[in-house]
Amino acid sequence: MHLDTRLAALAPLGGFFALRTGEPPHGPLPTLAEAYDRTPPGPGRPHPLDARVRRVAAGVGAAEPRVAASVAHQALAARLWSVALGCAVRYGRVPDLDPRLLRWDPAGGAPEDLWLTEVREPAGPVPLADAVLHGHLEPLAAALRARHRLAAGLLRGNAASALAGAARQLARWARENDEPDAADRARALAARLLAHPLLAGAGAGVLDFRRRSCCLYYRVPGGGVCGDCCFARAPRSSAHGSSG
Repeated sequence: MHLDTRLAALAPLGGFFALRTGEPPHGPLPTLAEAYDRTPPGPGRPHPLDARVRRVAAGVGAAEPRVAASVAHQALAARLWSVALGCAVRYGRVPDLDPRLLRWDPAGGAPEDLWLTEVREPAGPVPLADAVLHGHLEPLAAALRARHRLAAGLLRGNAASALAGAARQLARWARENDEPDAADRARALAARLLAHPLLAGAGAGVLDFRRRSCCLYYRVPGGGVCGDCCFARAPRSSAHGSSG
């Protein structure tokens, strides 16, 4: 199945999977390449990641910037995995997801709006690890760690959790729409990716994934623990806050 210019097959999967195409209608927005750039922006121009962390902190009431940074990281990772997995399952291929082609509104709500400015048909199969892990999550983690005290294990856990969540949602959609082959494909892709050296050891399971690190969401007012958290209940001691 060839990619269509609007990637219309993603829309029925839900908001985390949908990907707008073309230029944003309300003027230019930063690209994800700019978000990953660790060079300080010019005077009067906030870095896109700083703007995003502030937006998330205000939205969830996080007093600690590193907590908001972790939440922002996992949310963007979930969007990227969802788009890539959705394309792989629905089209059998992934478009060019070069960070320079993806525009993003750091001041927007959740899930993040992403615009793929040009849908490029790949010349051959694009491994999901190259498209997402190497193309996005490695530079995103490096940029966030340059600004916030986030453990590498925490970010690896976020990436794995986001992948498992996207696969779980995609498999659920496939089963509800009587597409068992698509559900099997989603699970198989996720299992292969969770075994990748950049994610291996981050947790156990696939669609029933449970991570070995904490994303710090319990430190958000009223946050509690996530469904795949390594903790059964929110820790009482702040010493757990750096879990990674």
